[in-house]
Amino acid sequence: MLPGVGIEAEEFAAQGLVAAAQAGQQIVDVIAAKPNQALYLDGAVAPVLEEAVLAPYRANGHARIWLLGISLGGMGVLSCAAECPEGIEGLILLAPFIGTHGTVAELKQAGGFRGWQAETSAATMPERRILCWLQNRLSGAPGPQLWLGHATKDRFAAGHVLLADALAPDQVVEVEGGHDWTAWRTAFVALMARNPFG
Repeated sequence: MLPGVGIEAEEFAAQGLVAAAQAGQQIVDVIAAKPNQALYLDGAVAPVLEEAVLAPYRANGHARIWLLGISLGGMGVLSCAAECPEGIEGLILLAPFIGTHGTVAELKQAGGFRGWQAETSAATMPERRILCWLQNRLSGAPGPQLWLGHATKDRFAAGHVLLADALAPDQVVEVEGGHDWTAWRTAFVALMARNPFG
């Protein structure tokens, strides 16, 4: 589990997300990590998480790995899927940051992910990397499952709507609210009720 800006890793447990993840029939081990924010901006978060978290976890025999990210943490889990995909079975994106308002405006002007063109985009390299990966994945390329939880009044809602439109309806939960724990927790509990882990 990766938090967003201003959120501590310990808050996943305090806000009930760890308990919600472990409430189903599957046995779920949870690791919450908080990479330095500069790693996201530099496009270096995926290799750091691969070395510090994912590779050791796989080495311990964990064959099924799911990543959850909130806000900027959503960008982090998308980066991991794009750059270090081994063993990643699914992503749970709660109000993910997928790009600046300008980048999201490009996506919208292009009619969504399918029509967006990286070659002419003004997106940063980290944004471009995850958007190219999403574009391919949403076009049917193999990769982890994608589940989205978002709120109607979230400040990043424009990007969430574009992503929701590209996903199957049963992989999306939209709740009332903003960019806050109440909305994230409500969306996550609703996603868990759909048994994404199988």
